[in-house]
Amino acid sequence: MKRGLTLAWLLFLASVPLWLDNLYILHVLIMTGIFVIAAMSLNLLLGYTGQLSLGHVAFFGIGAYVSSLTTLGFSVHLLPDWQVSADPKPVWFGMLLGTVVAGLFGWAIGRLAFKVRGAYFVIVTISFAEVIRLVALNWVELTQGPMALNNIPYLRLGIPEVFEVAFLRKPANYYLVLAVGILCYIIIRRLVKSRAGRAMIALRENEPLASSVGVDVTRYLVLATVVSAAMAGAAGTLYAHYVRIVDPDVFLFIYTVTMVIMVISGGKGTLAGPVVGGIIFGLLPEVLRSARVPPEMQWVVYGVLMILVVYFLPQGIVPAVRDWWLSRRAADAPDVPAEATTKAASR
Repeated sequence: MKRGLTLAWLLFLASVPLWLDNLYILHVLIMTGIFVIAAMSLNLLLGYTGQLSLGHVAFFGIGAYVSSLTTLGFSVHLLPDWQVSADPKPVWFGMLLGTVVAGLFGWAIGRLAFKVRGAYFVIVTISFAEVIRLVALNWVELTQGPMALNNIPYLRLGIPEVFEVAFLRKPANYYLVLAVGILCYIIIRRLVKSRAGRAMIALRENEPLASSVGVDVTRYLVLATVVSAAMAGAAGTLYAHYVRIVDPDVFLFIYTVTMVIMVISGGKGTLAGPVVGGIIFGLLPEVLRSARVPPEMQWVVYGVLMILVVYFLPQGIVPAVRDWWLSRRAADAPDVPAEATTKAASR
């Protein structure tokens, strides 16, 4: 039954561009999907290792900038007599490089930051994101600063003049984001079900106990950071080549807050939590806007709903629904006779 529901949900998502004629709503779904991918990447770090990163948007922005600069080409003076330049590369290569570079930054931050814990780790991640934002804002020769990188090329796959798929229109971008989201979900699922995933969960539950039985703390925490950063970078590359303009505002702290809200409200440490929370809080602003709620009240409603979810569903929406469903099934199940239970126990 579970596989049937999953297949039905995937078929529904795949059919959306076939019957949805409103391109603006499709745009909202694409942007929501991109941030769902970013939220899933953060959940791997926050939900399965227990480490709160408030600078996660840095990896998102790194992926966007690296991919954009690779596909646009650049020329920059690192020293007065030393100029580094690169010709434009294919978009698929830029997206792959943006994902890899974001993962490398995740490895570097993991090696440095995981020597500290708690509030100190949060401070390190926030500081890292702010440093990257200032670099993007002030290194005008490379990033164009507040003038932004524009006319970023869109993705094309295939053989030119023979067969080529162009991801320019919204339906094509929707399917691209959906495919990347499914791939990230599968990777996270395989990881958390593996030995490494069990080690991460053990570290989250009781790090001293896990260390005492031989779990390599640094190794598994860095692994989670690398995979999480790479997926956030992939989301950033999707954003850059869909919107086709990138500026330092991509590093705004509000984007990290949005990811954290999606993870916590949906249910951290669950596979479906970031997806459910991302869809709800990704579409909510548009629902309020279409309901003609004044702009100053939209954030009030947003905040109140978040408070209500945290207060009444402290574990998140997905765990609450799962517990309710299990309790209902247990209540509807016929009582097992005591005699049968005794016989079963004696066997």
